[in-house]
Amino acid sequence: MKEIDPRVFNLSNRTNIQENDKNEVFFIIDRKSRIIMKDGVRIFNQTQKIKEKRPGARFFLKTSAPVCSKTIKYLNQKNIEVSDIKK
Repeated sequence: MKEIDPRVFNLSNRTNIQENDKNEVFFIIDRKSRIIMKDGVRIFNQTQKIKEKRPGARFFLKTSAPVCSKTIKYLNQKNIEVSDIKK
């Protein structure tokens, strides 16, 4: 996987985005605090900005933090798969 510069998509410098050869985009969030719905909405908005320049991309969230069950359901409905960073 290679890292993508988030400034290309007009996103925050601190956003960790990576992609692989299969046109899959990964949001990497390595923190201890829980990922809640507000974070899920922010992630979805970021995917929309990336879709403008890469329309065929698939999106994934890889995180070490616990994720709220409502947020997982919300992201899955928006075609963003959530998984643990260790997988």
